[in-house]
Amino acid sequence: MSKTRLKLLAVGTAFVFIVTQSAFAASPAPVKGEHGMVVTAQHLASDIGVEVMKDGGNAVDAAVAVGYALAVAHPSAGNIGGGGFMTIRFKDGTSTFLDFRERAPLAATKAMYLDKDGNPIKGASLDGYLAIGVPGSVAGLDMAREKYGTRPRAQLMAPAISLAHLRGVSALPGAVDAYSATAPQVRNPISAMPFHSISTPGLPSTLMPCSTTVQKP
Repeated sequence: MSKTRLKLLAVGTAFVFIVTQSAFAASPAPVKGEHGMVVTAQHLASDIGVEVMKDGGNAVDAAVAVGYALAVAHPSAGNIGGGGFMTIRFKDGTSTFLDFRERAPLAATKAMYLDKDGNPIKGASLDGYLAIGVPGSVAGLDMAREKYGTRPRAQLMAPAISLAHLRGVSALPGAVDAYSATAPQVRNPISAMPFHSISTPGLPSTLMPCSTTVQKP
């Protein structure tokens, strides 16, 4: 093997090693919790869950409080107008699963999105009142609380209410992107009614990162 080829191989190997080391260095170290842990997509919701457990609530209490908090702090994923799932593992190793996804209204029919000729109506299943399922989030969270939690509903909802009406939530870049992706719907005055931007006046479609948003009662 020529000296030139050996040098190139050595340089290539060193480059791969440096990149690999950098990749590992950039990865966050694993975090452990001695008594419990709350992990969400929004730090404000995580903080609320931690406080619930510090005040004596159990993991289900924390999950319920976090569910309501995410409806305010991370509405593109957490919301009370949709549904969800919950897996609970108990101390004895047993587990249970709750399914509270949205359901179709009782009056829904197979042809509700079809025209008189039986062809799909464009957008009928995505926009408008016919596109809305019956939400399951609130019923599911309260079922979990009643069966496995220890705290009253008002106490677990209070932090989310405070976030929505008093403190407000800074709009992070991800939230702004989500608003932008649904701009036509958000610009609709009826859709925008629950929201009010403090530092960026106007409808949510004008939100910029780090502007503060509150939800109207």
